[in-house]
Amino acid sequence: MEYSHEHLELQRNLKRFIDTDINPFVDEWEAAEIFPAKEVFRKLGALGMLGVSKPAEFGGLGLDYSYSMAMAEALGHIRCGGVPMAIGVQTDMATPALSRFGSDALRREFLAPAITGEAVACVGVSEPGAGSDVAAIRTTARKDGGDYIINGSKMWITNSLQADWMCLLATTGDGPAHRNKSLIIVPMDTPGVSVGQKIRKIGMNSSDTGLIHFDEVRVPQRYLVGEEDKGFTYQMLQFQEERLWCAANIVQQMQNCIDATIEYTRERKIFGASVLDNQWVHFKLAEMQTELESLRALTYRACGMYIGGADVTELASMAKLKAGRLARQITDGCMQFWGGMGFTLENPVSQFYRDGRLTSIGGGADEVMLGIICKYMDILPGRKA
Repeated sequence: MEYSHEHLELQRNLKRFIDTDINPFVDEWEAAEIFPAKEVFRKLGALGMLGVSKPAEFGGLGLDYSYSMAMAEALGHIRCGGVPMAIGVQTDMATPALSRFGSDALRREFLAPAITGEAVACVGVSEPGAGSDVAAIRTTARKDGGDYIINGSKMWITNSLQADWMCLLATTGDGPAHRNKSLIIVPMDTPGVSVGQKIRKIGMNSSDTGLIHFDEVRVPQRYLVGEEDKGFTYQMLQFQEERLWCAANIVQQMQNCIDATIEYTRERKIFGASVLDNQWVHFKLAEMQTELESLRALTYRACGMYIGGADVTELASMAKLKAGRLARQITDGCMQFWGGMGFTLENPVSQFYRDGRLTSIGGGADEVMLGIICKYMDILPGRKA
């Protein structure tokens, strides 16, 4: 996969918007531990940025997924991790299954306003007792007449304090754990939905994160996404886009860290020479750049195959794993070269040091990615070659 003129133009337009409408306010939003999602999303929706690869009949641009990757990468231009993650939840985590499997009526009601930015979306999978182990979720949705009645809790839910609706994964049947779950759209103003707690974090501060409770929440069964009891499969497909998005977004963020560190170490003098003149420093930066280009190539290859209709679960898991590792290694290595300046809150590298750590945890921890890769390699214990 290679970016065309149209991909690059999309990125240029998005970066211009970031420079005028996002970056000047990042420090304020970080301090407030929330950003005005509805305001920002409406502006992004007006630019067509919230439905790049969504169907044109529901307000999207109808482009292939490589344009979503270009957008994810350009969002790395934002001077924090929380705001791009919130945008990514809207475009690539809460809406793919709805866009692909939802009824036309459901897409008109929920997908179309998410594309215009009139509605903020979140995705409800993780729970207090079930994060990476998606099959272990305990939230239930039982039928009652023409409705579902939902009970349970969801935790670590990005955008949930400002969201208009949630794409919720709940247990709807009595069968095996991988075949008894469904995705259901739940409006967040439905009686019985409550915010149990706003979660404070060590990074991603501008992104609101909540613990959400569901107490006898009644929604119509027509809010079901696709077929009943196929929600686990739908969510695994949704994870492919989430993990590709994470990898693409990290590429630009880590490139910014390397570039800023080169500029700083070139100017900073120690023992009569610039820090960059030390062989250890410029060799280490060269290694970082090499690793980053490897991630970029892997992510682009996975995206190209995904556009072609392939199951890229293995490659997406590899890209997500590598992205998380590099988010730790590059920021840690760059911070060391900044010396004391690297340990300040205002430093751009320390910002991504804090924010990027989530990449190895959210959307499936590193260990889960390794398990998926081992499964595709057919080397899990107890499996025969």
